[in-house]
Amino acid sequence: MSQRTRTTKTLAKRIDLQYFARPHPFRRWRLWLSVGVPLIALGWVVGQRAEGGQKAYSSGPLAHSHAVFTQQCGLCHVARTGAFFAHVSDQACLTCHDAPVHQPEQTFTPQCSSCHVEHQGAIRLAATSDASCMQCHANLRTRDGQPHYAASIGGFDRQHPEFSVLAPGRTDPGRIKLNHYVHLQPNLMGPNNTRVEMSCDDCHRATGSGETWPYASTELHSAALKLTSQDLNQRGSKAPMVPPAFAWHCAACHTLQFDNRFGNAQVPHDKPEVVHAFLIKQFGEYIAAHPAAVHEVEASNRELPERARIPRVARNASEWVEFRVEDAEHLLWLKTCKQCHTLNFTGGPLPEVAKSSITARWLPHAEFDHQAHRAMACTACHTRAPNSRDTADILVPSIQICQQCHREQGPMKESAEGRCFECHQYHDWSKAKRTKGRFSIPELRGTARLRMPKN
Repeated sequence: MSQRTRTTKTLAKRIDLQYFARPHPFRRWRLWLSVGVPLIALGWVVGQRAEGGQKAYSSGPLAHSHAVFTQQCGLCHVARTGAFFAHVSDQACLTCHDAPVHQPEQTFTPQCSSCHVEHQGAIRLAATSDASCMQCHANLRTRDGQPHYAASIGGFDRQHPEFSVLAPGRTDPGRIKLNHYVHLQPNLMGPNNTRVEMSCDDCHRATGSGETWPYASTELHSAALKLTSQDLNQRGSKAPMVPPAFAWHCAACHTLQFDNRFGNAQVPHDKPEVVHAFLIKQFGEYIAAHPAAVHEVEASNRELPERARIPRVARNASEWVEFRVEDAEHLLWLKTCKQCHTLNFTGGPLPEVAKSSITARWLPHAEFDHQAHRAMACTACHTRAPNSRDTADILVPSIQICQQCHREQGPMKESAEGRCFECHQYHDWSKAKRTKGRFSIPELRGTARLRMPKN
C-alpha cells in the first residue's frame, strides 16, 4: 500500500475562502452591537449635556451629605475648557467647611480629599480609613521634639494605649464624699422614710433624656444646677452624662432641715454665706412673730452628742437670733454638710467649702455616646462601681472592656466599628470658623447656572 502524501497546497484547498463572506446570525449581532452600543452611549452623553446635567462625568455616587450636588460637579471640581479636573482643592471644601487644623505642632497638613474620599457610594465622609491616621500616628513626631503622648498607635484593637485617665497614680479629683457601694445596697432609707433600692440610672443619665429624677427636690434652688455648653459639648461630644447635682440627684434623701420650729423647711444648698443670710432671715421673721420665744429655755441639742452645747439664754430678740443661727450652723457644718463636703475652718466665722470638682467629661479628646450603649447594663462596663467605697476611685471602663466589642474591621468581623473615627475627630470643631452660605437652591440642585463665588 502506497503512503498517503499531504502537502501544504493540498491542505490549503480544504479552506473555504468564502466563509466570512457568507451571512451568519452571530456575525450580524456582533456588528449591530459594535455600532449600536457606542451610539447609545454617545446619545446618552449628548442627552445629559442637553439637559444641563453633569452626571455623565461622575465616577460613582456621592456620599449622603453631598448627594444633592450630584448635578453640580463644578461645586467641587474646577472646570477648565469644558472639562473637570479630577483633583479637588482644599479651597473648594473650605467654601462650606471652614475646618480648623488638627494640632498646631503637626508637621504637615494633609489635603481634605486624601482622607475624605468621594464617589465611593452612600458612605459617611467622616468614616475615614485608619491608614489616614496612621500616616502620622504610627510614628508620631512633632516640631518641638518628642511628643508627650503615645507616639505609635497601630489601631484600636492592636497597639493602642490604655485610656490616660486610668494611668497609674491617677485619682478622681472630685471632692464630694460618695460611696457607690453604700448607695447600691438594698433596703436603703429613701424619701419620706421609705425603703428603696437604687440603680445606676437614678443618678446617671445622658443629656436630653427628658425623664424626671426619682430623688430630686420638689423645690429647686437657683444655684442647684448649672450646666454649661462647655461642660457638656466639648469637641462635639455625643450624649454626655448629666453631671451630678444635689437638687436633682440627692435632695430627696439628704435633706437640709435646720430647726424643728420650721418643720421640714430646709436651707438652700449653696455657699455658707448664702446659708448664713437665709438663717438670719428665717429666725428674724420667727422672733418678730413670736416675741415671747426670747425667754423660753432651749433644750440641749442632742443631734451632736460628741459636742453637746449648753443652751444660752438670750437677753433680747437680736441675741436670740444670733444664738439660734449659731446652733443651726453648728448642726449643719459638723453633721449635715460634713457628710458630703470637705469643710475648712480657717478661723473666720464661716467655713470654706472645698470645690466639688466633679468631672463632667472624662475623655476630653474622644467621643462616646452612652445612648448608643443603652442596651447594656451599666455595670457591664463600669465593673468596679458596685464595690467602690472611695471617692478617689476612677470608674471609667478600661480599654480591654471596649475591645471585647469594637474591632478595627467592624461589621466585616461581626463586631462594632473600631476605626479611629469612631472615637476621635481630626478637626477641633470647637474652634471652627463660621462660614457664609453663597448658593441658592436652584444652583445646588443644578436647575440654574452655577455662579462660582469669588475668593
